[in-house]
Amino acid sequence: MTINILMPALSPTMTEGKVAKWYKNIGDSIVAGDIIADIETDKATMELESIDDGVLGEILVKEGTEAVNVNDVIGVIIEEGDKTTAATLSKNKVSEELSSPEETSDENKRANPKEIYENWEEGPTEKRVFATPLARRIAGKAGLNLSKMTGTGPNGRIVKLDVEKEISGNKKPDGTNNKTQLEASLTPPAIVSFGKYIEKPNSTMRKIIADRLTASSRDIPSYSLSVDCELDNLIRMRADLNNRSPNNSLGYKISINDFLIRAIALTIRRVPEVNTTWSEDAILQYEDIDISVAVSTKDGLITPIVRKADQKGLSEISIEMVELVDRARSGKLAPDEFQGGGFTISNLGMFGVKEFTSIINPPQSCIISIGAGEQRTVVRDGKVDVATVMTCTLTSDHRTIDGALSAQFMREFKFMVEDPLTMLL
Repeated sequence: MTINILMPALSPTMTEGKVAKWYKNIGDSIVAGDIIADIETDKATMELESIDDGVLGEILVKEGTEAVNVNDVIGVIIEEGDKTTAATLSKNKVSEELSSPEETSDENKRANPKEIYENWEEGPTEKRVFATPLARRIAGKAGLNLSKMTGTGPNGRIVKLDVEKEISGNKKPDGTNNKTQLEASLTPPAIVSFGKYIEKPNSTMRKIIADRLTASSRDIPSYSLSVDCELDNLIRMRADLNNRSPNNSLGYKISINDFLIRAIALTIRRVPEVNTTWSEDAILQYEDIDISVAVSTKDGLITPIVRKADQKGLSEISIEMVELVDRARSGKLAPDEFQGGGFTISNLGMFGVKEFTSIINPPQSCIISIGAGEQRTVVRDGKVDVATVMTCTLTSDHRTIDGALSAQFMREFKFMVEDPLTMLL
């Protein structure tokens, strides 16, 4: 009996994933609970555990294959003791040697491996053409003559990428350009190289970031408001609280960002209308105050979430953030730790950035950008003074939040930051 290994849905919104690594080879024994593969989603790499015992009989999707649809079969487990096990494993070993990553992601990849080298077509010179069934199919639809193409696959065979490259060049079978003058004028110019460069393939995470932020910039009518907040009172309170635990015996060291997370959460409690999502039929206002915090990783930004942040004290937020950041940067966040959230905070103050504007993280309606705290001159009662000031910019979705409401939120947030004792009430 065979058991299919399916591409798992690791989150409610996941539609496709990447097989990042196989930990088992064909013929290896598998026990329920064994880690058999790493699956890369848009935000993290998750371990895939087997729920069955048996032998890995077939790997249908090679390591590195991207855009594999959820519930697609990526491998097969054969129950030990099955009479067909030995023969099946032997056949699949040959199949594995003759296959390549380009073809394994196609729904028709189960062609006989021998066909890969036996396919050929006759031309005027009786030239034998080595091409995969998938490449031959795509070329046929595009009207390309395979005998005029050079393959980059094993033993010079033509693979899918070769055909796609030829199609992207938009060449007719006779080699002439198939673009009209209008089409040519609308085609983006090719990348011009001004020197040597290194290609870094886009990860699944980077592609999803690009898609989501492009959609955000295109579809959301956003606007931004900025306020300057004086930090001196908050800095003194932070120092006082941290000094109460000189040896860190209480397990925390509160950061400015921890204060800001709590300030935002408490401000949302006062102005709950910003904790919303737009839909065509209604504006969805969330009951829980879940704050997403932008964290930089080697593959891009990810936003771990402090759930019910308004119900947590500064020390609890501090400890939780340390754990979330560590798991985010090691790619070990669970889906529920970074999916969702009603409001995002992005802080670049530690890099010395004075002021910036962020792109809204859909389906949220708001993101606040925190700049660096720096010494600036201020005027109080007609007298010039010096204070530590940071600029904060709120970007809002105008479909859900009008300007007056954003202004009210920023006024309450500024008051909270400048009088931090109110966070302890």
